This record gives sequence, structure tokens and C-alpha cells, in this order.
Amino acid sequence: MPTLKQFSIFAKLAEIGNMSEAAIALGHSQPALSQQLRALESELALKLFERVPKGMQLSPAGRALIGHAREVLNAVREFSDASNRAAQRFVGSIRFGVTPTLGPYLMPSVIKTLHARYPDMRLFIREGIPDLQQAEIAAGQLDMILSPLPVAGHGLHVEPLFREPLHIVAPTDDPLHSRPRLKCRDFVGRTFLTLDHRHHYHRQLEGICKELGGAILADYEGTSLDALQQMVGSGVSLAVLPELYIRSGAGGLDMVGIAEPSGWNEYRSIGAAWRSSAAFAGLYAEIAAIIGEEARNRLSVAAEK
Repeated sequence: MPTLKQFSIFAKLAEIGNMSEAAIALGHSQPALSQQLRALESELALKLFERVPKGMQLSPAGRALIGHAREVLNAVREFSDASNRAAQRFVGSIRFGVTPTLGPYLMPSVIKTLHARYPDMRLFIREGIPDLQQAEIAAGQLDMILSPLPVAGHGLHVEPLFREPLHIVAPTDDPLHSRPRLKCRDFVGRTFLTLDHRHHYHRQLEGICKELGGAILADYEGTSLDALQQMVGSGVSLAVLPELYIRSGAGGLDMVGIAEPSGWNEYRSIGAAWRSSAAFAGLYAEIAAIIGEEARNRLSVAAEK
């Protein structure tokens, strides 16, 4: 019968696709990892991985079994969580996924509040593309995510938290700033910088460009909001930036300025999600409430300025 250690090795190696990197991530030596994998394949009488030039990839049999292995690991974690919940202990770690267009500018103050309330809780934060993280939480690789809505997935509880205004920014010397009242037609033919096309941000920007008659700059996809802001500041193009980023220490309006048409009211909706069956669903709901309250407080302060 395969062991939990072997299931963990199987899942981690499937995720990373490299034996040495998987060994480091699991805290094992590479020979020990290889030995455990061989033992698992011998137990199953199956080849789970195939060698490829860049590392390892799942074999057809591995692809058929990886989902079941993750279900086993998730069930073990749920059991551990349930036992802690039964003992009224909020201890251990929470694997928390968040989009890089929000996490760095909101989570530090949230973490401070959570640590004061639950000093034995550890929040392991992983930034990533929301679409991918939605799949990871469904597979049990993450416990909770903070993401632009909509979030879809079987067996997930989705909690809407707040709406964040979005702003068009242009270089400080752009002619848009010299016009007393901007209209949508002023943006016809203008180009906008974007992030990886798998981000919700990219899809929303496509809709904005269609409405304004603008276009996404086709030969560049930024990796962060900081990169977009700096590219705008250097005169490359326009961009759309979220309110919380602009009001953060990393954002600001020193190298860019807000330039929006009259009646502009674009925003993004942010929510949290976790598995409905999670033993710590009550705790996740509390974390979500803290995040929502912090964001709304910041946005209300910004609106008063």
C-alpha cells in the first residue's frame, strides 16, 4: 500500500517536474526521493513519470492517478484541520493564494491583524495567476484564495468582499492632462499596457479598450503593476491601475497622472474563496471579513481625499 510520503512525493514531482527541485521543496535528498518514487512505481506496477529534456513529466498512467493522490493528501489535511477545530485550536498553516495585483498592497496590514489575533497561525502566501489558483484550491493545493471575481469551481464557497475602482494613468507630460474635460473619443487609437493574458486584469482591459476605441499593446505583457507604472512613466503607453495600488507606497502618482473620460466608473470586484467542506471554513470566513474591512477602510479614506 503506498504511503503518505510517497503520495506527497508523487504530487510534488508532478507539480514541479524536476527531481532535484522537488527534493529541495520536500526537504529530502535526491537519492531518497528517487528511491521512494521507485518504490511507489514498483508497488503500483506502473511507470508514473517519463524523462523529458527539461526534467520529468507525468506518464499517461501518472496523469490518470495524480488527481486521486491529491484527493488523498487533501483528505489527510482536512482530517488534521478537523481535529484541531474539535480541540478549538487555530494552529498550523494556511496556504493562501493571492493575485500579485492586490496582495503586496493590501495583505501586510491584514497579516498584522491576524497575527495579533492568532499568534500560532502561519499564513503561507503564494502569489499567482487567479485562473491557475482557482484550479489549485479545487485540487487541495491551496486552502484559500483572494482573487478578482468571478471565481468558479465545484465545491467552493465564494465570498464577495469589496469593489475597487480602476484608474487610467498616463505619463505626466501626456497631452491628455492638458485637456480640461476628457471624453471617450480622446482615447481612440491609444494603446494600453497589460499583464499576462491569463490574468483577469487582461480580460477586463480588453473590454475597456473596446469601449474606448483603444488597443492593448500587443508586443508587451508586464509581470507586475510596478512594471506597468514604470513603463507608463517612461512614455511607452497608457495603463489601468487599481486604486489600492495607486494609494500604496509602491504606487503613487509621481511619475504618472490619472487621465479619465467624464463619467468613468470602472472597477473590479474582489472576493475570497475556500472549499465548502473545509474544516476551518469558519476561520476562513473570519479572515475574509478582516480583508474586506481593511480594504473598504482604505478605499473610503482614499475617497475622502
